[in-house]
Amino acid sequence: MSLFGSKLASLIATALAGALLAGCMQTTTYEKSPEANLKPRDKELLAKARYEKVAVAEPYRRAIVNYHRKELPGSIVVDSDNHYLYYVLESGKAIRYGITVGEEALAFSGIARVGNMQEWPKWTPTADIHKRIEGLPQSVPGGPDNPLGARALYLYQGNKDTLFRIHGTNQPEYIGASISSGCIRMTNEDVIDLYSRAKLNTVVVVLDPKQGDSPYNPKMALQGGGNYGTSY
Repeated sequence: MSLFGSKLASLIATALAGALLAGCMQTTTYEKSPEANLKPRDKELLAKARYEKVAVAEPYRRAIVNYHRKELPGSIVVDSDNHYLYYVLESGKAIRYGITVGEEALAFSGIARVGNMQEWPKWTPTADIHKRIEGLPQSVPGGPDNPLGARALYLYQGNKDTLFRIHGTNQPEYIGASISSGCIRMTNEDVIDLYSRAKLNTVVVVLDPKQGDSPYNPKMALQGGGNYGTSY
C-alpha cells in the first residue's frame, strides 16, 4: 500500500472509532428532583434550614442514565465506591443520585430491604456512635438541623435492623465524599424524591467494594439519557 493510502486508511479508522465512541457515550441528562414531591411541611422546614445551600458538583447531580445491571425496576442499588445511588426504572434506565458514603471501615455491603420509612425522623445515636463521638445528645428531634435530614429509609435483613440507613443531610457540600458514619447521605431534595418512589420491602443492593462502575466508565455511570419526553 502507498504512503498516501496508509495515511488515508488511518484517518478513516480514526474517524470511525470516534463516531462509535460518540454513539456509546451519550450525554447524561441532569434533572433536579421535582418540587411537586415537596409537602407544605417540607417547604416550611427547608426554608428554616441554616446549613449553606451549596451546589452539588455536576457529576453527582440527579440524572437519568442508561442502566446495564439486572436488578428489577423499583430496586435501589448503592455503588459506594463511586458515590452513586441508583433507583432502577423500566426500559434499561435508572435515576442516579450522588451520595455521601461511609468511610471504608464503617461501610455496609449486601442485600437488604427497606424495613421502615420516616419523614423528618428523629436521630438516636447508637452506642457505637457515642463511643466514637463524645458529647452527643441521647436523641435529636426531626427538623432541618437533624443530621438525618428530611427522610430516612431504614435497611433490614430479614427482621433485623442493620443500623444502616439511606437519609438526607444538612451537609450537602460532602456529596461525592466518604466521610459519614457508615450510612448513605443524599441531599434533602433528592432523598425526598427517592422516598416518594420507594416502598416498604423495596430491595436495596449495596455493592461490595470494587464491584461498582467507575464514573468514567460509560457502561453505567456516564451513559445518559437524551430527552425522553418524560420527567422522572
